[in-house]
Amino acid sequence: ITSAVVFDILPLKLHPFSQSTPTGLDCVGWKRRISSPVIADGALDKTALTDDVGSEEDLYEDFRSSNHRYGHPGGGGEQLAINELISDGSVVYAEALWDHVTMDDQELGFKAGDVIEVMDATNKEWWWGRILDSEGWFPASFVRLRVNQDEPMEDYPLKVEGGKEDDSSSGTRRFGMGQTTKDQMRTNVINEIISTERDYIKHLKDICEGYIKQCRKRADMFTEEQLKTIFGNIEDIYRCQKKFVKALEKKFNKDHPHLSEVGSCFLEYQTEFQIYSEYCNNHPNACMELSRLTKVNKYVYFFEACRLLQKMIDISLDGFLLTPVQKICKYPLQLAELLKYTNPQHRDFKDVEAALNAMKNVARLINERKRRLENIDKIAQWQSSIEDWEGEDVLVRSSELIYSGELTKISHPQAKSQQRMFFLFDHQLVCCKKDLLRRDILYYKSRINMDDMEILDVEDGKDKDFNISVKNAFKLHCRDTEEVHLFCTKKPEQKQRWLKAFENERRQVQLDQETGFSITEVQKKQAMLNASKQHHTGKPKAVTRPYYDFLMRQKHPTLPTTLPQQQVFMLAEPKRKPSNFWQNISRLTPFRK
Repeated sequence: ITSAVVFDILPLKLHPFSQSTPTGLDCVGWKRRISSPVIADGALDKTALTDDVGSEEDLYEDFRSSNHRYGHPGGGGEQLAINELISDGSVVYAEALWDHVTMDDQELGFKAGDVIEVMDATNKEWWWGRILDSEGWFPASFVRLRVNQDEPMEDYPLKVEGGKEDDSSSGTRRFGMGQTTKDQMRTNVINEIISTERDYIKHLKDICEGYIKQCRKRADMFTEEQLKTIFGNIEDIYRCQKKFVKALEKKFNKDHPHLSEVGSCFLEYQTEFQIYSEYCNNHPNACMELSRLTKVNKYVYFFEACRLLQKMIDISLDGFLLTPVQKICKYPLQLAELLKYTNPQHRDFKDVEAALNAMKNVARLINERKRRLENIDKIAQWQSSIEDWEGEDVLVRSSELIYSGELTKISHPQAKSQQRMFFLFDHQLVCCKKDLLRRDILYYKSRINMDDMEILDVEDGKDKDFNISVKNAFKLHCRDTEEVHLFCTKKPEQKQRWLKAFENERRQVQLDQETGFSITEVQKKQAMLNASKQHHTGKPKAVTRPYYDFLMRQKHPTLPTTLPQQQVFMLAEPKRKPSNFWQNISRLTPFRK
């Protein structure tokens, strides 16, 4: 049965019963056999766009007609190139990057490291392939095409009649459903790390030289602020990755790849990789700005002309800008695979083990910073809901709600007690009063600078400073002014939670100082502006129950200890239609990766 007939007989699966881990854009290294005119220096200034070829639209159409594969409307140039190779009789192989576990007999299941023969790539998202005697659909994003399909195929299974492997190959290496030695599998992982790193460097270079360089020549179309929003700090990432790949190549043993010692490279650059945090946090803003610009045709034509001049694959700019997000969450996965196939006696074992933990920590830090930046919008909305606000905005000094709840505040001189709502942020404690009739409305009353305070646990009984009997009490004592604030809770466990919250607040401040976490003035102003706009559109100025519940849940979210890169990975994961199948059998945990 031919692949063309297969597509006619079997309907494309819109709701696959699959549980796997996709990777997104991993085919950036595919080499096309496409010739296209080269413009010196890749220049795309005004004269090139207007004097020589007329408008941006003319330039775009010029390249579209001369390089039809780039402008192929159905699935992009890569799918067309693959299918042309297949129709010419060439064998196209793809390597599985992730496990594809499926219970659907029309899908092709495989393990990471398996090699699949691609038989049809007509559809952009789902390809038809074969492993030994098994054929079926599989997600295109789960595999990586061999960088150069023209290279000798001695490392791949040789097919003979009947679909069995040639004995000459099976004696030393097996793919698909076969077995392989640990050293050979380590070689595969090392080669994967090196090759994807080289592809990634080319990818970053294309973005910097193909897009940013040309955009800067068009001051009439882009401001520096716009370019900073769209591309973030990707130029810094490019410089960092160039140094990193050089370090990797020095450690790469070309003759015996499995002996390569690359773990130390990741350890050396773990601090530099933290620059990805800024990029990941900015990425949603980049998508919004691109979406706004591409509503205007001249920007669509300009970006496409940039891509064609740089001879980049058929992916839109927002797709290219997603790959750094994908890259940083892929490192822990690659290192986990490398550690799996590294013998404990190997000289690289301890470094790889340490590198895996280091890159998990980098991913954890990025996730934490991303969560914090997402929270500043919520904090700004909260402040805008408070009546009679006085003084500076909360975001001037704080970016995290640590804890909140009701306390009894006792004040001098007559030991007057008041029920108040308190919100503990990093660096400050905000005091609010509930409205007598509408208890969901809060009025600003005061705040306490936590940087000057020490926490004192007060025993039940008579307090000598206030000359009253107290229960479940604690004090905040200002070291500079000797001012003392006395608070009481209704229950002992509530007191313990507050004391723990104050410890967490100091720990958070110290961690931010150590990691250099900060919020830019632009981000603070934008958050307050967004909150102000929401308020002026008629939103009731009150802490609604759902949002109040959100604030209460923000006490101290704990990050998962396993796969900490998962939150960032959500950004990098290709969108797939949900399947109710897995909701119904979610108890079948062995099928989950």
